[in-house]
Amino acid sequence: MNISEIIEEIREVLDKKDELREEALKLTRDIVRLSGDSIKALHRGEIKTAKDRLEKAEELVKKLKEKLKGHEDLYFTGYVQSAHQEYVEALLFYCYLLGKEFPSPREVGIPEADYVLGIGDFIGELRRYFLTLLLRGDLEKAQEVYAFMEKAYDELVTLEYPKGLVNIRQKQDQARYILERTLEDLTRAKINKDLEKKLEEWRNEP
Repeated sequence: MNISEIIEEIREVLDKKDELREEALKLTRDIVRLSGDSIKALHRGEIKTAKDRLEKAEELVKKLKEKLKGHEDLYFTGYVQSAHQEYVEALLFYCYLLGKEFPSPREVGIPEADYVLGIGDFIGELRRYFLTLLLRGDLEKAQEVYAFMEKAYDELVTLEYPKGLVNIRQKQDQARYILERTLEDLTRAKINKDLEKKLEEWRNEP
């Protein structure tokens, strides 16, 4: 082979990969959008809409995996990982709110590293739900959510791996910060409720 033939062969391979990359980028953007839409719908209590968006995202996750089959250099990239994380976050939040069992990485066809990073984001989403419950005055339910967040965090921190394998340390640090803030909010809400109760008792004293 002369150099021109080698370059032409390389060009054909890279052109194909570039085309696949563009298709994959579009799919990942759609997965992120649909997952985000599902989460927003869940916070609004629109379960049917949330399920519809989640199912569409699931189809695209499968399509993405199939399209990049044999192209691991494209599949195990940041933008694919981010899309997987968003989908896992939405899926876990959906399952939590509806009291369903959480599916495993194998069941959803997502790499374990991407899945566990999604768990970290899921803890953050639970804080938003927790704050909504506090605003509604549902302290008991908010306390249940905090207890689950704490349990999820305790499990998450048992994973200790180098950044090159999975960047879990960053998610653990974020989750710990979220948990600390949530505990502060819960403690403050309980104190306020106790004060309100005492004031009410004082007003009703003969």
